[in-house]
Amino acid sequence: MSVQFFDYSVQVKNTIRETAIAFLHEAAGELVSQTARNSRVKTGQTKRSWRYIVDERELRADVGSPLENAIWEEFGTGEYALGGDGRKGGWYYVDDEGEGHFTRGKKPSRAFFNAFERLKEPIKRMAEKRLGEMK
Repeated sequence: MSVQFFDYSVQVKNTIRETAIAFLHEAAGELVSQTARNSRVKTGQTKRSWRYIVDERELRADVGSPLENAIWEEFGTGEYALGGDGRKGGWYYVDDEGEGHFTRGKKPSRAFFNAFERLKEPIKRMAEKRLGEMK
């Protein structure tokens, strides 16, 4: 009687990697969508700016916006800054239409943080399901 052993480790590793990459795209896409839904809309520019990039080599997804306003929306400015370390006393600025305004800052909307908090557990379950299906 002879016994043969077959090494499927390469195929198994590839399947795990492909599953992880698909999960990262799905999870990051959900986070981008929820963040956009949470975003305040004046012009819609910030809402439309959320993106994700999956680094397939590192098996990592980065989610964010290239707009400076996304930072202001997330953390607030002036007297409303989350850490309490914003400018105090207000200031005067001129908008793109040339109109002057006095402000004490912008209250944070926390669009990204709230999206993450809402999706954290569902994304964990999604990962468990995806990896569990590989049994």
